[in-house]
Amino acid sequence: MSALSSDRPAFSVAGWAKLAGNLSGWSAWPLRLVLGYGFIVHGWAKLSRGPESFATFLHAINVPFPLFFAWATTATELIGGLCVLSGAFVAAASVPLSVVLLTALFTVHLPYGFFSVKLAGISPDGVKFGPVGYEHILLYLAGLISLAISGAGPLSLDGWRTRRAGGDSKGDNHFGRKGQSRENSPR
Repeated sequence: MSALSSDRPAFSVAGWAKLAGNLSGWSAWPLRLVLGYGFIVHGWAKLSRGPESFATFLHAINVPFPLFFAWATTATELIGGLCVLSGAFVAAASVPLSVVLLTALFTVHLPYGFFSVKLAGISPDGVKFGPVGYEHILLYLAGLISLAISGAGPLSLDGWRTRRAGGDSKGDNHFGRKGQSRENSPR
């Protein structure tokens, strides 16, 4: 038998399952960072330009009470993004954030098709892109749904609150122990 060969595989299926099980609670962390940051940046862009300019856009697409909804959207993206980023009340924050996303999908992005990046042409000035489709909206929605279902993970304010209350932050979600309702969870 050679010194390089072994009767045992370098990384077994059982080893992979154990590693994946140990890391699964941490899978929410990168998702929260990307989603939270994305919402904060979009909200900050609206705030820095002045919600009045976003209200002009909303008025042009016939949204009622455009100034109210410009401020509401800006606040939702900033506050909801901070909640997602920090892992605080993620399931609750996912609801208004999803409403903002669905509104954008049906009022702006749907007519432009699925793809977020569309090559419109190449000129001496560089690459020109066409209107943005709804692909990125679906990705944001999928991320929010995943976080709302699985929980924010151990490195989150929700995880800290769960640990403080005596729960298991790795598998807890807003319904109680993983896979159980509060009524059926062991006490």
